[in-house]
This record gives sequence, structure tokens and C-alpha cells, in this order.
Amino acid sequence: MSLQTVQQGDRLQIAIFGKRNAGKSSVINAITGQQLAIVSDVKGTTTDPVSKAMEILPLGPCMLIDTPGLDDVGDLGEKRVEKALQVLNRTDIALVVLDISQITEEELLSRRGIGEKETEIISLVEEKKIPYIIVLNQADRIEDAQAEAIRTKLVLKNPHVPVNVISTVRKTGLEELKDTLITQVPDADQELHIVSDLIVAGDIIVLVVPVDSAAPKGRLIMPQQQTIRDILDHQAVAVVTQVPELGKTLENLAGKVRMVITDSQAFREVSAIVPEEVPLTSFSILFARHKGNLAKLVAGVTAVDRLQDGDRILIAEGCTHRRQCDDIGTVKIPRWLREHSGKTLQIETCSGTEFPADLSGYAMVIHCGGCTLHEKEMKHRIYRAEEQGIPIVNYGIFIAYVNGILKRSVTLFPAVHDLLP
Repeated sequence: MSLQTVQQGDRLQIAIFGKRNAGKSSVINAITGQQLAIVSDVKGTTTDPVSKAMEILPLGPCMLIDTPGLDDVGDLGEKRVEKALQVLNRTDIALVVLDISQITEEELLSRRGIGEKETEIISLVEEKKIPYIIVLNQADRIEDAQAEAIRTKLVLKNPHVPVNVISTVRKTGLEELKDTLITQVPDADQELHIVSDLIVAGDIIVLVVPVDSAAPKGRLIMPQQQTIRDILDHQAVAVVTQVPELGKTLENLAGKVRMVITDSQAFREVSAIVPEEVPLTSFSILFARHKGNLAKLVAGVTAVDRLQDGDRILIAEGCTHRRQCDDIGTVKIPRWLREHSGKTLQIETCSGTEFPADLSGYAMVIHCGGCTLHEKEMKHRIYRAEEQGIPIVNYGIFIAYVNGILKRSVTLFPAVHDLLP
């Protein structure tokens, strides 16, 4: 496995938290052996979360996330801290970095032996059940015996939590920190399948990939790439075609096709071409299961039949991209939504990390497949909507529903299929 074969949202996410000038950026540079993050004596150099994709042996492909200082001040500082805390929604391992030379006697006598800001972030990390390491940085500023005494006190006050002493100046303790990181890598509860658990070696999978004005020039979009790779990795056969050629392709492969996977925007046309006995689904529906919760997203789609005039709808995307004249999120889905509901609706959009914390003003959320998001981030968004009682659905499920083919499109998933009337 390498950096080139693992997509951004699937890499191990290691986030660095701490106060300004604790040496967070220096820790990133030291772990990677490269000058990736800007280091300065000026407080607040890191003003927004910054992600760095790296291959860190022996951890493999990682995403290192440098965050603003937890003690940033002022109105702008509060917003920066809020951004830092949002990173927890996609964090696999947290490093809580402290300047060991600045830990006071009063802090050492506290319950955890550390400052208020670090205690607050650790409480949030523990609430989310994220593995974490306390990193005592800048040990070159004090005597070794004093550093070890502080480490011992923190170990006693934080049982079962690794505490590492390092100096990014002297390059000490870094290998031990990497060894500790390895011990904190979460065990996967289960393999996150896209399609591989539905196929066996030798199966033929037909993928319908429209090449139109909305398609990126010279390449396939990420869900298509990842699905093809998942098929090939499991010794099955991926046949890629477009809608006009689909009928002839199926005719040539009569009786041999395991399933058809289509771009959601072509669902209606593809459904009319693919014989009923051939399972049909979409890339977006596969990603609803791969990174989200297919059952909950399917349950949320019926909210479109209960919409009233004036309802606010949020259309959310995990990535940012240049909008096309017939963009899926800002043009097509709003059009299909209004046509299906027959209501006058207020439609709002958001993209990237700008997913609202308060969803209470919305009648429903329609989210993209989340291919660029970390699994934790996508599941957190679904949880946030569910917690506030707001129905949430993804693009592919919504498109299949308004075209009257949702039940057919989830035939491959009996537990979900049986939930539908």
C-alpha cells in the first residue's frame, strides 16, 4: 500500500493539538523528516487546519493535520479554535503537544498534571473514543532529569495514556514517538468494502461512466477510480462504457454480467436499458455504504414527500470544485427536488469542511457520496443530522428515489431492500 494507491479520505488521520508555540508544526516536520509546516516563534503562525499527505514508515499512508493553537484569542481566534476542534470529527489518532518547559507546578498538581486547554481537548478526544498520545516537546529547554520527573508525574495521572518526551531541536525521542504511534493505530472493525464483498474472482462488472460537460477532462472521478480498483484488486473484470454503448455491451455479455454500476445522473436511462434480472446500483449508493450508513440514508429519503412550501433544504458536498453550468449540487438536484415535491423551497449549499453544526432550521439534508471525506467525518455528519432529528440522504439514493427505482437499486443489500415498501 502506498501514498499513490490510497485516497485522501482513506489514509490514517493523525491530528496535532496544543497551545500556540507548543511546537506542533515542529513535531510534524520532525516526524516526517521534512519541512512541511511553517515554524515560527510568532504565536499563531498556523491559522487554519493544514493537512499534509505523507508516507510514514512503518505506518504507511497518513494524513498529518496541523491545527491552530487552542489558546488563540479574540473573535478571529475563537473561530480558529472552532476549526481546530472540527478536525476531531476525522481524527484517527490525536497528538496533544505541550511545551514541557512551560508546564507549571500548579498544573502538575492538577488532576491530569497539564493545563486547562490541553485538559479540555483530551476530554473531547476521550468522549469521541479517539486514541491519543501526550507529547512533551521542547525537552532541550530543561534538564533531562527534570523532563523525566515531569513525564513520570503525567504517567501516574494519566494511566493507560502514552506520554512521550521529545526534542525537535536535538532530534531526541522521535523514534520512540513513532513506535508509540504504531501502538495507537485503531484496529479496523471491519474492512470497508466498496463492491468487493459482492463479487468473486472472474465476475464481470459493467460500469456506466458518462463523459459529458460535467466530467473532469482527461480522468475519471474518484468514486469511479476507487470502484474500478476495488474490482481489479479482487480479480474481477471491470467493463467501462457510456450510456449510448450500454445496450450493445450488455448484448455482447449476455448472461455473464454480475451487476451494473452507474453514475447516479444516468440512473433513469440506464435503468431502462438494463434487464430486470441484472442487479443495478450506483457509485453514490455504494459509497453510502462504504463511508456512511446506507440504511439511515435510505430511511431519510422519504422526507422529500413531506416537504412544505418555504422549507429550507441543505445540499452538502464534501469537496470543493469548479461549478459547471449544469452542476449536480447547485442546479440538477434543486431542479429535481422542486419537480418531485411541487413545492417552493429555500435551497442552501455548503462544501468542503463547512458543514453546519446547527441543522435545526432545515427540513432535510441531501449530501454527496462523501468520496473525499474520511469515513469518520461522513459518519459524524450523519450522526449530527440524526441527533437533531433532521432527515439526511445522499445524492444517489435521492436520484434513484425520485426516479422510482430506489428499491431496485438496493437489491444487492437485502437488509436495506426489505425496509422499503
